[in-house]
Amino acid sequence: MFEVTARGRELQARLQAFMDENVYAAEKVIAAELRDAESRWTVPALIEELKSKARAQGLWNLFLPDTRYGAGLCHLDYAHLAELMGRSLIAPELFNCSAPDSGNIEALALHASDEQRDRWLQPLLNGEIRSAVAMAEPVVASSDPTNLLTTLSQRDEGYILHGRKWWVSGACDPRCRLILVMALSHPEAPVHQRYSMVLVPTDTHGVNIARSLDVFGYDGAPSGYAEVEFDQVWIPEDSILGKPGKAFEVAQGRLGPGRVHQCMNLIGLAQRAYEAMLKRASDRVVFGRPITQHGMAQEALARSRCELEQARLLTHAAAATLDRRGIRLAREHLAMIKVAVPEMACTVIDRAIQIHGALGLSQDSFLAAAYAQARAARIADGPDQVHMSSLARLLS
Repeated sequence: MFEVTARGRELQARLQAFMDENVYAAEKVIAAELRDAESRWTVPALIEELKSKARAQGLWNLFLPDTRYGAGLCHLDYAHLAELMGRSLIAPELFNCSAPDSGNIEALALHASDEQRDRWLQPLLNGEIRSAVAMAEPVVASSDPTNLLTTLSQRDEGYILHGRKWWVSGACDPRCRLILVMALSHPEAPVHQRYSMVLVPTDTHGVNIARSLDVFGYDGAPSGYAEVEFDQVWIPEDSILGKPGKAFEVAQGRLGPGRVHQCMNLIGLAQRAYEAMLKRASDRVVFGRPITQHGMAQEALARSRCELEQARLLTHAAAATLDRRGIRLAREHLAMIKVAVPEMACTVIDRAIQIHGALGLSQDSFLAAAYAQARAARIADGPDQVHMSSLARLLS
């Protein structure tokens, strides 16, 4: 129904081989290295080794449709690759395809000046640095971004940035050198023209990591999330990304394709959970029969298979619409997948945990961390209810 190009199929086969030969075996090695490190915010050597190996094999920046910067794939071709990467929580970074860098790279490619591209875009494309994005704030309902209070005030030859952000993705990573910050710069303008997106180097005076934030006890090391204070941070006037007052335009440009990437990653994770559930149910015997012969397990497996395929087809349709019609005319599909896919992933992974019993809750299985990832996705980039409200407006 949704045809993949020959090049897409060839990359899919190569990516599958890399995952099978390198990634799954690396998961426990990397987890052990982080567990034994003096600091959680240490980059395991194996991550950088596998990144170099992936880049040498041409499995690098696959998400970028612009051939100047990436693989030049259409969104539908990349969707299949994103599903493969999503099967492992460590995999997207190994191919330089992980959030928030992927969205930040897209924003820089679309909106940055030549000087900004030289300073930030190329090092990100090379995987030499990492970046973060700061939008949500602890003291306001950030699901409505017009509530945001962090200010960007003009001064001679620059701006003063002041405020506090949280759930700043990637800010704890020792490789993080740049934070994209959404701040109130034009308070008297129409509501959607009040905010600017500003590029803030992490070593700027006044940028302080207040604390790391856990998701269900998972810190996401070595990247993770942080609460960040911007205390009277001075930045030069050429630090605004795009035009002043156009933060919503910049944010929407990075979130459109990113929704397809995120949802296909989650489908890959849920597919792996489903496969683990099927194997566990086939191997384990309870009350004299394999779990697969018990009616409740059969329903869990059947429903999960149906829900996975529904979510996959819906997301492929969103990617195909994005390719044919662009972000503006793909808004309905993008809203639908943002609601449907994380909910499906939570449900399927939860069933897999139930079939695994206590093992599914432990560090001996990937399922607990997978569930935390899926559950967080129902809030990240806007909670389900915001996207359902947006979808309803589009339909009426």
